[in-house]
Parts: sequence; structure tokens; C-alpha cells
Amino acid sequence: MDALYKVVAELLVKLGSCVALTGAGISAESGIPTFRSQGGLWDKYDPMVYASAEVFRQDPSKYWLIRGEFIRNYGSYQPNPGHYALAALEKMGILEHVITQNIDGLHKKAGSQRVTEIHGSLREIYCQSCGKEYLAPHVPEGDPPFCECGGVLKPNTVLFGEQLPREALETAYQESSSCRTMLVIGTSAVVQPAASLPSLAKQNGAIVIEVNPEKAFATADHYIAEKAGKALSRIVEEVKIG
Repeated sequence: MDALYKVVAELLVKLGSCVALTGAGISAESGIPTFRSQGGLWDKYDPMVYASAEVFRQDPSKYWLIRGEFIRNYGSYQPNPGHYALAALEKMGILEHVITQNIDGLHKKAGSQRVTEIHGSLREIYCQSCGKEYLAPHVPEGDPPFCECGGVLKPNTVLFGEQLPREALETAYQESSSCRTMLVIGTSAVVQPAASLPSLAKQNGAIVIEVNPEKAFATADHYIAEKAGKALSRIVEEVKIG
């Protein structure tokens, strides 16, 4: 394993132009429940009921039942060593972009500057009537909460049945097509279109490095079977040793 970290660090330094694709696994170490793993949120709640755009329009209380507590406690969730390691790699000039499936905003909290949140973010909440913006955790009480104008509030996240933000998707494809190395971190690699990004990177000549307790991307060039916090921190240290 020591040799693998050294190889990966040398590749990142030599090739640069790195893009990271992150999923729920990197935020699990911050105490944020995953969605699709055993015991995850979708094990307890049917996403087509509690996270559906159609159901939200009819009864937004179902969505706020599973998301209200997180949003009102948003300030208590903090980045972990994995998030900080990616921010450090960006400062070193190695990591050029983070593409995340996560909606928790922890990459930006950790200091990463170039982040594309392809599924949106829970920290931004908008009134569906007047468009007023609220920033988590500062939202009115109630499930659902209402704006002072009387409109229902909705986080800036993509629900089932909604299209992904066009600009974010275009950026994700562009960054994946042009990178020379890609770190795939804590993702199940089953949710499209994010699941296709590592293959897109490989097709364009990139070296793909997966960091995951369980391997998800079969054709990764290098695989580190470890949690993100430990593995990414170790990679940063190896880069510093040089």
C-alpha cells in the first residue's frame, strides 16, 4: 500500500490537470448519511415519494420531513480530512476541479474554489413564489417552511423528475474530457450521468484513480481500498515529500 500511495502521488505531480469526482462516501466521515448504501436514506424512505419533484409540488412536507433537520443543523456539519485534502491539492496547483454528486456544500466549506455541484446544494433555499433566497441554517420553522410572502421554500437541489442544471452538466463533461488524471472518491458509480464521467476521462487518455472502501469503477488504473479521509491525507503527504 505504501508503494501505491507513492505511485499515485508521483502521477498527480507529473501529470497534473487533475479532476476529482466525489460521492456520498467522502461525506459519510462527516456524519452525513449516505443514500444508497445499506442503512442509507433510501433504505428508510422511498425517494420517489420523499424526493420527487411531482410529490413536492403536491405535498412539500414529505421532503422537509427528511431534510428539514439537516438544513436547520447545517452549521454543525463540518468538512473532514478528505475534503481538506482536496482543497490542499487545489492550492498546490494539482487539482483543477471538483465535480461532486453531494448536496452538502462541504467542499466549499473546506476551501475548494472550483467546485461543480451537479445535484445542487442544500445550503441555498429559494421561495417558489417570489424567489427570495435563504441560506441554511437560517430558514423559518415548519415542515415545510414558508417565505414571508407565503410561498413554499425549496432547497436548490435536483429532485427525482427534474433535469440536472445544464451549466453544471456541461462543466462536468468538459472537465472530465480534458483532465489528465481523475480521482474517483466515495461514489457508487451507479447514478448517471456522474457514473459515466470516469469512462469519459479514460476515453480521452486520463489516468483514473479510485479511492473507495469497495471498488465501484472496474477499469480504474489504480485502486486504493480505503476511506477518503485517510487515503487523501496520505496522498497529500506523499506529494509534499515529493
